[in-house]
Amino acid sequence: GRLMDHMRSKTGGFDKLDTLVLDEADRMMDMGFWPDVRRIVQTLPDSAARQTLLFSATMPRPIVAMAKRYQKDALRIETIGEREAHADIAYQAVAVSPTDIEHVVDGRAATTVGAFGVRVRTIEHLMAAAAALGIDNLVVDVDAEEVPALDGSAKPFVDLLYSAGAAPLPVPRRPLVVREPIRVGDGHRWLEITPSDCFRVTYTLDNPHPVIGQQIVSLEVTEAAFVDELAAARTYGFLKDVPTMRKNGLARGGSLDNAVVVGKRAVLNDSLRFEDEFVRHKILDLVGDLWLLGRPLCGHVTGKNGGHALNHELAAAVRRAFAAERRPRPSRARFHPADTIIPGGSLSPRPGIAAL
Repeated sequence: GRLMDHMRSKTGGFDKLDTLVLDEADRMMDMGFWPDVRRIVQTLPDSAARQTLLFSATMPRPIVAMAKRYQKDALRIETIGEREAHADIAYQAVAVSPTDIEHVVDGRAATTVGAFGVRVRTIEHLMAAAAALGIDNLVVDVDAEEVPALDGSAKPFVDLLYSAGAAPLPVPRRPLVVREPIRVGDGHRWLEITPSDCFRVTYTLDNPHPVIGQQIVSLEVTEAAFVDELAAARTYGFLKDVPTMRKNGLARGGSLDNAVVVGKRAVLNDSLRFEDEFVRHKILDLVGDLWLLGRPLCGHVTGKNGGHALNHELAAAVRRAFAAERRPRPSRARFHPADTIIPGGSLSPRPGIAAL
């Protein structure tokens, strides 16, 4: 209010202002101050040298619109830490947040995420293991541009996560419950998710190669089903494609130890782990790519001849469909009259929670 008074009286030297900081913009909006905030930003001289820094834990439409109008070369920064206001904590900047479909920068042959000039490739097997085990709060330190391939499946990651253990968080998990069909792709390659009371995948892989042919698997993707039926299925590739992939910087560390290699008439490996290992790995990749949503899905995914790019397209379509879903509005502050006695003599801060 006082700032608005100074602006109306044209005092305060606002013409020399070079930085405007709007902290907790979403809370300002929830508390009814958004018209004043917008008026302040619009009234201040729009100097080319002025910087506008907007901080907000959530991104409602008015804040997004203001950021697009006034911020230049803005960076989106994810943070990990308590979410209570003014908590005495140290926030940690995270360069890459895999659980966000917006950070996918490449879907050729693998899933690559990136932010702030940093890229990490082949995250899908680790993501699939985390999804199956219900781990939605995980920090992964990677000292290279690619997550280790290990044996080409998700099983080593499942074993590592089991050996490390998991800790519950004091926050209820909110699944994305699909209520209307969502479909991407075309007549030959497609994915569709329809309402269901669980997360189920029915997948068809139809390839003319004599080793593959038509393979169909349908199962409810529970932790047990993933561990027993999907985790050990390895990635695969065709021998004829190896020169082109390596020319494009892919599969440089590929070998029979971390992939199923398909020749003209047979696989070059000693054996397959499943008779239909190819389609099972397709489902494994799908599970990992859909975990980019950051929340479990409740729906039946059916698909045919998909790949990472199509998986990302489905995840983006699901994200758009749920874009209108708003987080619960924070409760408004309660003001106590001066003669009101608060039990205990003081207000103790609530413990923070880990960010999901």
